[in-house]
Amino acid sequence: MKKSLLLCDCLGSQKIDVDALSKTTGLACSKVHSCLCTDQIGIAAEAIKAGNVTVACQQERRRFEDLSVEIEAELPEFVDIRDRAGWHSGQGDAAPKMAALVAEAHLPAPAPRVLDVASEGTCLLLAPSELATEVAAQLADTLAITVLLDQGAEGTADPRYDVVRGRLRKASGSLGNFSVTFDQLEMLIPGGRGAPEFTPPRNGAVSQCDIILDLSGNMSLFPAPHKRDGYLRADPGSANAVADVVRQAMQMIGTFEKPLYVRLTENLCAHSRAEQPACSNCLDLCPTGAITSAGDHVAIDPLICAGCGSCSAVCPSGAITYDAPPVDTLFRRLSTLASTYRKAGGKSPRLLVHDEEHGLEMVQLFARYGAGLPVDVIPFAVNALAGFGHAEMLAALGCGFGHVDILLSPRTERDVIEVQADIARAISGSNTIRLLQETDPDALETALDTDVLQPAHETLLPMGSRRQVARLAGRTLQPDVRMIDLPAGAPYGAVLVDTDACTLCLSCVSLCPSGALGDNPDLPQLRFQEDACLQCGLCANICPENAITLKPQLNLSDEAFTQVVVHEEEPFACIECGSLFGVKSTVEKITEKLAGKHAMFASSEAAKMIQMCDNCRVNAQYHAQNNPLAGKERPRVRTSDDYFSKRRDH
Repeated sequence: MKKSLLLCDCLGSQKIDVDALSKTTGLACSKVHSCLCTDQIGIAAEAIKAGNVTVACQQERRRFEDLSVEIEAELPEFVDIRDRAGWHSGQGDAAPKMAALVAEAHLPAPAPRVLDVASEGTCLLLAPSELATEVAAQLADTLAITVLLDQGAEGTADPRYDVVRGRLRKASGSLGNFSVTFDQLEMLIPGGRGAPEFTPPRNGAVSQCDIILDLSGNMSLFPAPHKRDGYLRADPGSANAVADVVRQAMQMIGTFEKPLYVRLTENLCAHSRAEQPACSNCLDLCPTGAITSAGDHVAIDPLICAGCGSCSAVCPSGAITYDAPPVDTLFRRLSTLASTYRKAGGKSPRLLVHDEEHGLEMVQLFARYGAGLPVDVIPFAVNALAGFGHAEMLAALGCGFGHVDILLSPRTERDVIEVQADIARAISGSNTIRLLQETDPDALETALDTDVLQPAHETLLPMGSRRQVARLAGRTLQPDVRMIDLPAGAPYGAVLVDTDACTLCLSCVSLCPSGALGDNPDLPQLRFQEDACLQCGLCANICPENAITLKPQLNLSDEAFTQVVVHEEEPFACIECGSLFGVKSTVEKITEKLAGKHAMFASSEAAKMIQMCDNCRVNAQYHAQNNPLAGKERPRVRTSDDYFSKRRDH
């Protein structure tokens, strides 16, 4: 059955070109209705009951979903072409953008990966005594409350909840799996006459809980507290804020689905080798502390990960990839939007990247009360703005977008995205990538007022890894350039070797996590393949001669895919057998430093062993006079004759 599109112009507030939508998207478009959510609800019911329908309205989504349940029909799909396209006051035809948005909405989406998190409602409440008593009484019928009071505070014996005194030393974990450690812990003794008494204090008490309700007004227990599931924090002086977190706490009982935001491929990680540090980009940037070192690679706690996407944007090897949805899904969305826009007659679209909370609200308010998005500006919602890195920005430009604007939210990790934008600008060779920090919908009109030229390059189809897409985009956007200088922190570059200092010890080769550095088994050579270099810095850290430095750059020539010799020397021939071993300059330098100066090589004969291969050196050492490895002369082997005497009776 052919997919159908149910259209509504929302009381005539937008113009919809049915023929253009049908021709471009290949969908069976209905005629344009005006009030499907009210007077024409029966038409909507018939279309939904027929099945395989997409409703071109997001505002009344809940109403249409309830209608589907009522008539026992399959839930329809939805696409917003009103706030994002139809409502605009600018000049031009919005049909190409509408077609692009409809085509994007019909792309298949992979099923999200989730992890079940169970919460039984055990809650640790941190608050001043008076407030703690009030809040605990509100939550006691819903949650299993334990109130932690300061040392010396008076406690109230209430059978509905537990009361303890002490100091919270540390806390870890997330919703359903918090671990807390107390010092000077005193537990209230429920029995007895008079004021309640407490047990003697003890240190190092450990317990678990599902929820932490922090109304203490002290410093947060966790970094990025708003991203820690199960940790609710509010200013104790704000009654509204306290009431809000109390309501949230009441709802945190049951089994919840925690999205698995990122995917880790451990063997690609360039974090460390042989206990030598290398790449730590994700560790340095993770706002929640979900990423920790685990030897040669990092480890990610999926329960703490908040899905900001910073780690995937800065990972040079692709060991960490954003998976909600996967990056290839994002590339397909970009390509579909740009190609459909051009197919529908559009010339040079612009991309407005925003999140699904702050950015989406800004677009909706701008459309309803302001000028609305220009007809050539296509909104692009992503789960994590920080995860929209340089590869994604370049993919958008390569697909045919003339300009890429990223609307930041107040909670966006700006340090990450600013560096990624600088890298993308350098690779694209243009200033067509902007970061917008507008928080007023009316200010968007001024921010989006810019001239956009028709892209002169051929469009690309973004396929492969993020590194591959970035390189392909660089060659597409700057076809005549072969070497691009990049800012510090870029994951592409060269290794510069000081040939005077390098001794060809090849320690860098043995530890290079990506295989960018290699050797020649037949000759003393150091080889380098630039395309594979991650700029992790391990080679520079491990080099005993400090002969290696890194140079951020992107080599777009084919030479980047081949190994080139960056340093080589003449091999040394063994003075005994003539076989090649080692490096001539190194052997000569060692001979100069040790011959006649070290006890083991004091004589000329002993010094010659420095210039011998392994086999000849062992042989010479074994047969040398005063061999330190030689023992005393072996005793004569005793035979049976030694036990017979010369007596006749023997």
